Amino acid sequence: MNEPVLIRHAAQLMTGAAGNAMRHAAAAGTDIRVRDGLIQAIGHLTPAPGERVIDASGCVVYPGWVNTHHHLFQSLLKGIPAGIGVALTPWLAAVPVPYRQFFGSEHAMRIATRIGLVELLLSGCTTVADHQYHYYPNMPFDVSAVVFDEAEKLGMRFVLCRGGQTMARVSDKPAPPESAPESLDAIMASIERDVTRFHDPSPSSMRRVVSAITTPNWSCQPDELLALARQARSLGIRLHSHLNETFDYVKYFREVHGCSAMQFAEKYEWVGPDVWFAHMVHLSDDDIARCAATGTGTAHCPQSNARLGSGIARVPDMLKAGAPVSLAVDGAASNEAADMLSEAHACWL
Repeated sequence: MNEPVLIRHAAQLMTGAAGNAMRHAAAAGTDIRVRDGLIQAIGHLTPAPGERVIDASGCVVYPGWVNTHHHLFQSLLKGIPAGIGVALTPWLAAVPVPYRQFFGSEHAMRIATRIGLVELLLSGCTTVADHQYHYYPNMPFDVSAVVFDEAEKLGMRFVLCRGGQTMARVSDKPAPPESAPESLDAIMASIERDVTRFHDPSPSSMRRVVSAITTPNWSCQPDELLALARQARSLGIRLHSHLNETFDYVKYFREVHGCSAMQFAEKYEWVGPDVWFAHMVHLSDDDIARCAATGTGTAHCPQSNARLGSGIARVPDMLKAGAPVSLAVDGAASNEAADMLSEAHACWL
């Protein structure tokens, strides 16, 4: 929507400014003029010809939330009894894996995506990074096109984090065909196609594509991880994945690779200002220092981490060190609320 808009008479503007700066800004006027999707002026403003006026009397206006890690297809998997009161590993076996077979249809994926996006909009979220890992060989529909289409219909800024796996994660239960791994060539070809079809690198872009293998340790081989990093940078896109959500990650990297998760990520070129990881609950002082030094970001998911008993991320220490931190709701199967306001409240606890 690019029509000129004037938002008038808001009770307050939540700008994020520290101290008295926000109160001083409100005294200078809370009217907001928007042209071509960008804020042009804030103050005591008079309507211009052809401008649509929105009366915000009694309302608080705040910037749209940016949700930096979600799994929208999980919006149909809330409250699965077998996934209540269990940790991440048994939860994965009880919820996402067996129920993936129901997302072999375009209709189910559309409905799940739409529900998740609407829930976010209701809490004022206008941008979402969807870590969509539901890809498998011979998939009968184009999931990337589906999720972008649903976001466009709602006017949301959408970042597709194209996940997937080349290795099947070990489980004590047989996985459905919809969980079958792909080849590295297939994943890389799909990412390149999605970049060609959907990725817009412009500053006001409504569509971005990110290379986002599901996990850097259990989803692919190290050499494949390196290939994905180099492909992403050649395409000019960012990198995203899960990391150190539970202590199992720490243990795995120590026992298998003889290093920390961040040392491993650095070795295979998965660090930098173009990289962010979800969760990052179990970090050492050295890990945090590496995040700060490289500009590697964290998507903090406090409610999901609490729901699964994963722990509490050291966010104050990250911020003090200068490491980038953002906020995210994670998938609705492990955070049924799935709204940014309650996530922010949980973050402050």
